[in-house]
Amino acid sequence: MMATTTCAQEKISAAFSSIAEMVLPKNILSAIQEQVVGRHREIELTLAALTARRHIVLEGPPGTGKSTLLRAIAQAMKVGFVFVEGNAELTPARLAGTFDPARVLNEGYVADAFLDGPLVEAMRAGSLLYIEEINRIPEETLNVLITVMSEGEITIPRLGRILAEPGFQMIAAMNPFDSVGTARISSAVYDRMCRIAVAYQSAEDETNIVHRASPISNKQWCAQVVNVVRYTREHSDLRTGSSVRGAIDTALVAQSLAELRGQSTETSQVGLDAALTSLSGRVKLREGVMRSVEDVICEIWNTVFSTPSENGDMGKVTAPTGAMNSHS
Repeated sequence: MMATTTCAQEKISAAFSSIAEMVLPKNILSAIQEQVVGRHREIELTLAALTARRHIVLEGPPGTGKSTLLRAIAQAMKVGFVFVEGNAELTPARLAGTFDPARVLNEGYVADAFLDGPLVEAMRAGSLLYIEEINRIPEETLNVLITVMSEGEITIPRLGRILAEPGFQMIAAMNPFDSVGTARISSAVYDRMCRIAVAYQSAEDETNIVHRASPISNKQWCAQVVNVVRYTREHSDLRTGSSVRGAIDTALVAQSLAELRGQSTETSQVGLDAALTSLSGRVKLREGVMRSVEDVICEIWNTVFSTPSENGDMGKVTAPTGAMNSHS
């Protein structure tokens, strides 16, 4: 029993040795921070967990930069990065791989007939395996990962055992459990991962993100657009608000719309039209609310911007006729 335990420990150590031996100098941290706005604590925690040879799950709402953070880390550390989109259709065969039926008919179950899935691809290459929205994956598929995380290996029928090459680690991202389409992760999976909470960023960080995406926009105007988006997360009529992606889209759409109309992005109706286009599909009303999402967005926009009307008085900007028809 002792020999088996020792062998397993040596195998895990060998599979993850390259990251364990990696010294993370300040220039790596700086390289990540050049690509990621803010998130200093999350960057440090993720790097620390990777250096300690731990698998990681990042948990937070959509649009909080989880994928951006992980891609920047992989690039800065110069390690491979294999992406998997989590959804209900991700079967064990799609995750690990399967045999090519045509080649099996001609050659039988030979190793060359096996088509690597993203899991096996990452294991063979010693890459980071990033699974997005892991809590949308069926439990049967998640169970495939348990032995991989514990032992650094996977056994595939008719193919045999595959050992993870040095450098392989798994990083997953997940939305909060109460998001639509999510399910609870089993304790067996959670027990093998370190969890890092990723919340919405500060208004200053979100403004910098938007201004980086739309650098020709006035930064103060970007800050007000961010405030609009942040209000959607707290409005009593909305059960789901927008992430910073809504503010980015508002800025970019306003930029294009202003060019089409020959106006400034800071023209009140240009901004509101861009916000309606960018946010109305992202926010969701609470049950029983009888007004439209467009009406709520107009209310928030006017609260934040308080735009003067044409006669010089402080007036409201409204959605164009025909836009006020969404109730869910």
